[in-house]
Order: sequence, then structure tokens, then C-alpha cells
Amino acid sequence: MNQALVVSCLVLLFSTGCKNHTQEKEEAAKYTVTSPVRVDTSFTKEYVAQIQSIKNIEVRAQEKGYLQSINVDEGRYVHADQVLFKIVPTVYEAELLKAQAAVKKAELELLNSKILSDKNIVSKSESAIAQAKLDEANADLKLAQLHLSLTEIKVPFDGVIDRIPLKLGSLIDEGALLTSLSDNKSVYAYFNVPETEYLSYKAQAENGTMQSVGLILANNQLHKYKGVVETIEGQFDNETGNIAFRAKFPNPDLLLKHGETGKVQMTVPVKNSLVIPQKATYELQDKVYVFVVDKDNKVKSRNIVVKYRLSNIYVIESGLEDGDKIVLEGVQNVKDDDKIEYKFIEPKEVLSSLQLIKQ
Repeated sequence: MNQALVVSCLVLLFSTGCKNHTQEKEEAAKYTVTSPVRVDTSFTKEYVAQIQSIKNIEVRAQEKGYLQSINVDEGRYVHADQVLFKIVPTVYEAELLKAQAAVKKAELELLNSKILSDKNIVSKSESAIAQAKLDEANADLKLAQLHLSLTEIKVPFDGVIDRIPLKLGSLIDEGALLTSLSDNKSVYAYFNVPETEYLSYKAQAENGTMQSVGLILANNQLHKYKGVVETIEGQFDNETGNIAFRAKFPNPDLLLKHGETGKVQMTVPVKNSLVIPQKATYELQDKVYVFVVDKDNKVKSRNIVVKYRLSNIYVIESGLEDGDKIVLEGVQNVKDDDKIEYKFIEPKEVLSSLQLIKQ
């Protein structure tokens, strides 16, 4: 009797195990399937950017001479009309004295000519000639004053001084580079945008509003001030197919410098585009595939072309159409020509579970 009981238990365990295995196999054979869906969304894309100051100029000598004084250090913030450099003015001071003397002489000649003219000793034309000589002397005086004033190099606007290559006592020629000056209170970021994204941007910006953008610095930190796209260049680069955008960023802390690099973050709209979940795909030799379910419930792998890779989803350029059914769960377990049982899940429900968010 005990033997019969043991045999019964073994039969029961075997039958139960077989039943569970059969159920697991049946459950494993069932897949979840969905379809592509058209949506309006957007994503944030990064573009390599070159940062330039709103104003950036070279400060050059306008007169020849010896560098007499340097009144500012490199990297300092300076204000408009502040004297930066002074060139030895000896020659120009002498020219000024000579011009002043010439003016006094011409004034005396004019006075004498008028006295003689009033007494009809000389003709009135002599007085006119004396007046012309005085005017010429005054012009020479103003020119001498200008030359002397140019020996003091002043700041044309508020900004930050760059490197000063010359030292005190250096003999400099007219036009010699003394330093550079940058106004960094605001900066420009120039970046290149492909034609397709340019068209999407223009469609979004038809109401005339300037798009807000972010700036990632070289240390991968986000600049704390948002910028706006101000202008777009007039033509595309024929070699790259890109067009240059210019964004303006506030820089009150003077953190950003002329010549820096960064990445502009811009929101790119995606209108009426066909999208699928990323988890419904697999990659093979740098190509992306999905399993499409036909009318006989058989699966076939199909290569698709991805236009954009967003968070959790792909925007499809080609390879799928509205109404196609694709395997959503179990992609790694299925192969071509497998006949499957599946449960269809509405695409909108799938996207909702993926927490698709406009960025």
C-alpha cells in the first residue's frame, strides 16, 4: 500500500510539473504587439558652438614712438576713456609748439593787414590772403593737437584687456598691436544647423518670437542664463548643408570669454512624425530592425531608418507605415517566420507608459 501511495505521488508530481511546463511554454509563446503612431513632439539637440564677445577689437598704436607707460594689467576690467598706454610725446609736443607759434604769427599778420587795408595802404586782397594763412595755421595746430592726443591710447568702451605683448621702452611703429579689448557682458554663440532642422525651426518661429536656448560649457555645466536665437545667416554652406545660427547669452558674471567653445541646446520640433518605442527594436551591424507581424501571425525582420533618437522612442524616416504591427515585448526571443500569439496594445497606451515628455 505504501508503494502504491508513493507511485501515486510521483504520478501527481509528474503530471503537475508537465502541466506547469506546458503553461509556461504557452505563456512564453505569447507576445505583446503594437503599431507605429504619428505624434507631434520635440527634443533637445546639442550643437557645437563658438563663443564670441559682443565687441572684440584690437588696440593698436596710431603713432610711432617709444612706449612710455602701461597703465593697466592683463585681464583687468577697464572703463571707457581710461588711458591704457602712453607713447613718448616729445616730437609731437614740439610740433604742437611750432603750430601754436605759426598761429600767433598769422594772427599778427592778419591784424597788420587789416590796419593797412583800412588806411587804403594795401588792397583788401592782402587782408584776405592773411586770413587764409591764419586758417591754414589753425588747421596745422589742430593736426598737431590730434597727433599729440594719439600718443595716449584710451579705452573706447568698457571691457576686459587681453595679453599685452610689448614692454615699457619698446619702440613701436604706427599700427603696432598693443592688446585686445572684449566687451563680455553679453556674448554671441555661433552654431551650425542642418537644413531639415532649420526648416522645422522656421515653421515654429513663424509668429516672430525668438526661441530660448541653453548653453553647455566645456566642463559640461549648464550656463545659468538662457539665451535667444537672434539671427540666421543668409545662405547655406554648400559643402556641409548647414546654415549658421547666432544666439545671444547674458554674461553679467563675465564667466564666458571670447574664443571659448560650448554646446547650444535647442528644442527641435517634430511634427506629425511616425514613432515607435526603442524597446521594439534591435541592432545588427549598425542597422536597426523590428519584427513585423503579418496577417498570418508570422514575424519578419525588417530594417528601418531612424531619423531622430529621442528619449525612449525612435522617429522613423522609412521602413514602417501606419498600421504595421510590430513586436513590442520579447524581441530577443523571436526569429523570422515564427508564428506567434500576441496581445495588441494601443500605441498611445504604449507611449503613455514610456512617459514621453516634450523637452
